[in-house]
Amino acid sequence: MRLRKQELGDRNLVGARVEAARKKKGMKQKELLAQLQVNGVDMNASGLSKLEGQIRFVTDVELVALADILEVSVDFLLGRAQQYNLIDIFQAFWFLFFQTAGSSDPVV
Repeated sequence: MRLRKQELGDRNLVGARVEAARKKKGMKQKELLAQLQVNGVDMNASGLSKLEGQIRFVTDVELVALADILEVSVDFLLGRAQQYNLIDIFQAFWFLFFQTAGSSDPVV
């Protein structure tokens, strides 16, 4: 894994989250670029690297395509919402279920 040579920039809010979501899905930049192309977003490797490094602005069209491809919300990419997957929700449900089983008091 390559380390970032430059500090993160301040030209967008989404770059670090795009990179994290991409890596969580096990996608390489090249694979994300191919999916962007399929979704009508023309971006090259340098552009994606700069976007992830937060040294390039992001258009609204790119933002929506990235959220769709990475299966996260636009709000998550913008840092406005926590992203939970189904496993997190299932685990929380089981915790609450077993926490309240046998208790007449609801968990708040």
